[in-house]
Amino acid sequence: MYKKLSLLITFIMVLNLYQTPAFARGKGPSGPTQVIIAPVTLKDYSDTIEALGTTKSNEMVVIKTDTSEKILEIHFEDGQEVKQGDLLITLTKAEEDADLRAAEASLLEADSAYQRAKKLQKNNALSTKVLQERLTILQQRKANIETIKARLDKHIITAPFDGVLGLREVSIGTLLQPNDPITTIDDITKIKVDFDVPSTYLSSLTKGASFAGKVEAFPNQEFKGKIQAINTRIDPVTRTVKTRGIINNPNKILKPGLLMSIDIIKNQRQAIVIPEESLIKRSDKNFVFITDKKEGKLFAKEIEVTIGTRKPGEIEILSGLNAGDNIIVHGIVKIKDNSEIKIKAIEDKDMSLQELIKQEQDNKKDKGDQE
Repeated sequence: MYKKLSLLITFIMVLNLYQTPAFARGKGPSGPTQVIIAPVTLKDYSDTIEALGTTKSNEMVVIKTDTSEKILEIHFEDGQEVKQGDLLITLTKAEEDADLRAAEASLLEADSAYQRAKKLQKNNALSTKVLQERLTILQQRKANIETIKARLDKHIITAPFDGVLGLREVSIGTLLQPNDPITTIDDITKIKVDFDVPSTYLSSLTKGASFAGKVEAFPNQEFKGKIQAINTRIDPVTRTVKTRGIINNPNKILKPGLLMSIDIIKNQRQAIVIPEESLIKRSDKNFVFITDKKEGKLFAKEIEVTIGTRKPGEIEILSGLNAGDNIIVHGIVKIKDNSEIKIKAIEDKDMSLQELIKQEQDNKKDKGDQE
């Protein structure tokens, strides 16, 4: 009997509690629920196509020689910036220098013989045939000098274009063989990025389209670029098209060979975007809470929304919200439709939700320490 009486009293107390004005309006025993809101605004938004690419130099050459000779002088340091035509390597050329001196002396002799023959031929003291033979010898001696100079040019190695040199692979006295690597040179004022894009996005790929790239070496930095070329063929195995982008790299931060994640920007537009944590999903429908003012008090109003593109931390809203609405982004688990609320803070572009929550936690901690 006492047990039944106790249960009846408990039931009456709970019933009276839910019939109080505070609970009827969604108000907790300590007053309106505190929430953090954010103003709904339009912002620049776009869809993205994701891909992975590898960075490459705008221009790249392995410096080599095509002759067998010892290195006489080295005129560069590791990692040095050079201009086109700067001297890099001088090979020993004593034999070629001697050949050139001999050829020049032979040329003087052939030229003198030809000049004498011309004078004699004018006086009919020499046949035209002999004069022609002397001219042929003179031309042969000139060609011989050009051949020796071409050989000498191979003993001087210069920078083929403006760029940055890599590590030196040789030393003075090294006997170079044809195709032995000396160093590398890269033009990295611009960086090429090659990446594969599924052919289903072919209609969205256009020359000059913008993209953003990120690399693990610089996780907080985004590199903007433009699509430079799209391959004319689709890979029949992967059904992807190879695409090349170009990124300006004036500070030479990016290096060749980096793995880069690519976001190709398409369908740029103005859109309403809300924080992901403010969305409530029920079955196949989506809802958010906005603030609603009645008789000088604030209440939470639940409305259904249609969502569009999702990105990490944010969701595009296609319908249901208007610019100027105030959406509740923190405290939604404590409220329901028509709950009375109190604004604790307003999230804006200068202070994120996480910063606001941390600030509130720090304030509570300070108060606790003072008590």
